[in-house]
Amino acid sequence: MDKIRLNGCRFYGYHGALAEEQVLGQIFVIDLELAVDLSAASLTDNLEETVHYGHVFDRVKDLVENQRFALIERLAGAICQDLFKAFEPIQAITISIKKANPPIAGHYDSVGIVLERSR
Repeated sequence: MDKIRLNGCRFYGYHGALAEEQVLGQIFVIDLELAVDLSAASLTDNLEETVHYGHVFDRVKDLVENQRFALIERLAGAICQDLFKAFEPIQAITISIKKANPPIAGHYDSVGIVLERSR
């Protein structure tokens, strides 16, 4: 299956199990891989034959910045549900959500999750 990728999308949101995360917020870094049959688009050069990644970005941005979840697992699930509903050609989604600065004492690059979902 062909893939559309959106890498390193950065949004500011208020997701987290700890009260500080719900009040202060933080940056979330999201990577998406969408399984889509791109054979028609690769032959026709027609935007209607693919999934417009700008529209995908806008939907993800809206969810991250305007909804609140205690768990990033739930945020990722909500994003997958929304994208499947909005874009019929998407057959599978791999989503990674990272928090660069969660309220955890220690030294690390980030913490996060990866979900894989399919129709």
